[in-house]
Amino acid sequence: MSNARIAGAITSAKAYLAAHPDEARYRDSVASAVVEDGLRVRVTGPDGSSLVTDMVAGVGGTASAPSPGWLFRAAYASCAATLIVMRAAEQGVVLSALEVEVDSESDDRGILGIAEDVPAGPVSMRVTVRAESATEEETVREIVLWGLKHCPVDDAVRRPVPVPIDLDVRVAGEK
Repeated sequence: MSNARIAGAITSAKAYLAAHPDEARYRDSVASAVVEDGLRVRVTGPDGSSLVTDMVAGVGGTASAPSPGWLFRAAYASCAATLIVMRAAEQGVVLSALEVEVDSESDDRGILGIAEDVPAGPVSMRVTVRAESATEEETVREIVLWGLKHCPVDDAVRRPVPVPIDLDVRVAGEK
């Protein structure tokens, strides 16, 4: 998709939502995870999209697919790259190259419940952005920072988000 097409789509979306603010907020589509075998899990969406995760052998998986943590970092990296490209297009800036890397540091004592004071998730994360453009450096920096600020995954990492939990636990064989 060209910069002009992306910019045009964003302009149309902004105009529509400005005229219909009641349609800006919505519930996102469900991701439904079902255990296939052992620690191998298939996640599907209402449109038929799917992906599979697995864990490393050290915790009982078979390493047949990426781990959920890696997919989280992949989602972060791809979301950030997407928002940076969207902002560049909107600003009329051509990025000749863009690479976003996300890594994290974890402590397995948290995920395994060995130490309750150790978080199960990453103890730190790092985002590295490499961008190339004929546009001046400061403009590209502003685009990158804007993209990160407006990336939904970056926002979910940085801001406490309420997460209610609904449980439906049944004893097998009982109604």
